[in-house]
Order: sequence, then structure tokens, then C-alpha cells
Amino acid sequence: MVDKAAIARQFIEAIPHAKALGLKLTEIGDGKAEICMPYSEDLVGDPRTGVIHGGAVFAALDTCCGAAVMSHPAAPGGTATIDLRIDYMRAATPGQTIKTQATCYHITRNVAFVRATALDEAEDLPVATAAGSFTVEGL
Repeated sequence: MVDKAAIARQFIEAIPHAKALGLKLTEIGDGKAEICMPYSEDLVGDPRTGVIHGGAVFAALDTCCGAAVMSHPAAPGGTATIDLRIDYMRAATPGQTIKTQATCYHITRNVAFVRATALDEAEDLPVATAAGSFTVEGL
């Protein structure tokens, strides 16, 4: 039996960009994933405010969505992003870890559909939400 969670974890840990962002896969399984990105001054987009750059939030959401697809019971293997829409709701709170959570809610033979949210430690309102489609690739 193939351990999809282990494959997804190895894949994410091998991505240099994910390493540079400090992404940590904290939960995965059955089409759901959670990835945390600790605050780092290296990721700040506005030095005046200390707010994390939107591109770092986007990358964390994209990676989390891919992990959710890879862990879906009906997905046979790898994935790649077809389309990903991000809606930024507010600036992330400086100094706080960003937690992304994604769910692969529908999958066909060729395409997986995912929704995700990025939260900081305040968790009162999302930093960003995402909706996307991803390829479904064989092992």
C-alpha cells in the first residue's frame, strides 16, 4: 500500500523554495493538509510595517493545496497547479506564524479542485483564501 502522506511530505521537504520559506507540513491525509510558515524578516514585503509579502502567502497556499491533492484517496500520484485564485483579506500580523489549511473537495480523472485558507495566530479573519484546480497524475 502506498503511503500518500509520506510521499507528499518527502516531496514538499525536497522543494528548495519551500525550504527557503520555512514551510512545515503539520497535518496531511484524506484530501486535507495543513502547512505552517513561521514569521521571518526575510519574507517581509513592507519593511515599514513588517508585513509578510503576499507572494510568500501565495506560495504557502499553493503548496498546501498540492499536498491536499496528493493525499486524496482518489488521487494516484503527483500534481501540478492548473489555476489558483487568491483573495487577500487583510495583512498578516507581523511576527506571527501563518497557517494554511487546504481541502481537496472534488476530484475527477484529470483534475482536482481545492479550497484553502491562510490564517495567522489571531485567526479572527483569514489573511487570504484560495480556490484552485490541479492536475491528477499517475504514480
